[in-house]
Amino acid sequence: MAGTDDSIMRAQAAKRGSPFLNTEQAAAWLKVSAKLLKRMRRRAEGPHFRRHGRVVRYHIDDLTAWSDASGQHGE
Repeated sequence: MAGTDDSIMRAQAAKRGSPFLNTEQAAAWLKVSAKLLKRMRRRAEGPHFRRHGRVVRYHIDDLTAWSDASGQHGE
């Protein structure tokens, strides 16, 4: 559970700083598993994401829009 708590804390800190979250942070923000978020990304079913080089990033505005449209609830 410590890893999850750490991801949540990092997601909250990122919300105050950069609007871009990595997969683990975005999953914590959406209160879903990173595995589920990755699976949705592969199926083009989840929130919009960007690639910054080889790194996947989710913008908080995109997470909020997807959450609102799909009935999911983030923080």
